[in-house]
Amino acid sequence: MKKRRLGGAAVGLGVVLAVTGLPAQASTESHTAGNRTSGTRTADARTADARAALPLGPAGLAETRTTQTLQPGLTLTRIVRGVVDPAHRWTVEASIPGGDTSPDSDAPPTTLKDKASADELAAELRGDGFDARAERVTTPRTTDYSGGTLGWRVRIGSFTSQSAAATERIRVINAGYGGSVTYTGWDGATTDRGPWRLDVLTIDPRTFRGTLDATYGPDIENRETVSTLATDAGAVAAVNAGFFVLDPRSGAPGDPAGVGVYAGRLLSEPVSGRPGLVVRDGGRSTQITRLTWEGRVTARGTALPLNGVNRVPGLIRNCGGGEGDSPTSLPLHDVTCTNPDQLVAFTQEYGASTPQGEGVEAVLDSRGRVLELRSVRGGPLPSGGSSIQATGRQVAELTALARPGERLRVETTLRDDRGRRVTPSPGTDIVNAGPELVRDGRLHVTPATDGMVHPGDPSWYYGWVHKRNPRTLAGTDAAGRTVLVTADGRSTASLGLSITESAKVARSLGLRDAVNLDGGGSTTMVTNGQVINRPSDAAGERPVGDALLVLPRRR
Repeated sequence: MKKRRLGGAAVGLGVVLAVTGLPAQASTESHTAGNRTSGTRTADARTADARAALPLGPAGLAETRTTQTLQPGLTLTRIVRGVVDPAHRWTVEASIPGGDTSPDSDAPPTTLKDKASADELAAELRGDGFDARAERVTTPRTTDYSGGTLGWRVRIGSFTSQSAAATERIRVINAGYGGSVTYTGWDGATTDRGPWRLDVLTIDPRTFRGTLDATYGPDIENRETVSTLATDAGAVAAVNAGFFVLDPRSGAPGDPAGVGVYAGRLLSEPVSGRPGLVVRDGGRSTQITRLTWEGRVTARGTALPLNGVNRVPGLIRNCGGGEGDSPTSLPLHDVTCTNPDQLVAFTQEYGASTPQGEGVEAVLDSRGRVLELRSVRGGPLPSGGSSIQATGRQVAELTALARPGERLRVETTLRDDRGRRVTPSPGTDIVNAGPELVRDGRLHVTPATDGMVHPGDPSWYYGWVHKRNPRTLAGTDAAGRTVLVTADGRSTASLGLSITESAKVARSLGLRDAVNLDGGGSTTMVTNGQVINRPSDAAGERPVGDALLVLPRRR
């Protein structure tokens, strides 16, 4: 299958541009306690840079910024703040079962529980000879979440090396308990001294003549690494983009878990109400917009509601689908909702073959006419053709509508959070994202709205939102430049960012609007064909669902 046409965009950052005006290939500046040591900046530039020091750890930490111009209007800045904090230790974080004091004694073991359950487990561990302690976990308030006490955790021992903690974990498991090794620098304490390592891509559309493009690669259903996507397209730079299906039990690995618009075509429907990063006119206009959608299949005056585009029927990753979905019709991140009664449209971009399974599939030619009805859905599509799959109660509806030779019309409509219709042009790409971080220059962090607060499961919020992880961020500044940021994490060399820290960092970089993209092991930045950050997966660079590519000007 052909790889889709690549389009374009622009990226920018006032703070970065304040230190990129040198004719040399790269410049390095250091500052401690907000004072610049470089003698090449003007007083105004030094003042602007001092205000922009990353809001991580205590004031006065050493921070180094190294900036290079990749092409006119395209800069890359490496920011390293702080040093390894000697106060940080490795420890074993125990899994807390539902014990005698638990409100739900049958609940499965989790990282966080109520104080009584944590105290009970800590006492049992101490009785078996372990250095165990129960610790309260509190989390900051956000725009839509009250914060406060998340729960209590139990930790065992304090070690200067990961290997020593791993040895203790084996001893804990052999004693009949569960747990994992963790580093206290990932907890998110405001007193931590680092280190942090970020890479910032900035494109200024006033001087950059290339484009920013979102791409999924050869097809929707498979994953590729960011470096592969960048190399195949001849990109100058690239970062990972939206969330995607990883587990085959949740759908087709690689399928965007939310909105995906590429070259103006809706190829994956939104998680209802969650934000998307909208790149228009090759990046000349970039914004963050919350999206909903409607879809339908019509023929002979009859319309059937469409439930999805290019995804396995019945599996809705990150939820936020619609009525009848279980356990919820609202967004719920990293959860796969289900619905037995689905109508899903497929295009050529999905892959070599549509998903197989029970139900019926109307196979359409390039003009939308029904060529055949497959009584078991799944198979290749004709050249230029498409299909519609039905499961459950939708089977009879589609069978009645899709007569051989009948022309079916598939219609999809995107709307923003004000209900206005969004009509993507061929130069528009949209990738899914969440939560929001900054809106109109103010912190605007929305984990509850975007499904990152899991009812009854504070441990999920603790691991995904509260703790530091690798992050990929995107946004725009007051000058209309677009900025792409990666922050390494899950290591002692770079602690990563919590979601609230991500928002503060984005604002400190001058962003007036910013959003969180996929992170963790997906966080990757590529420049000139090389991965320049340190992906956190043990296997190295992770294949992803889609990426944002900065492409040079076509000749």
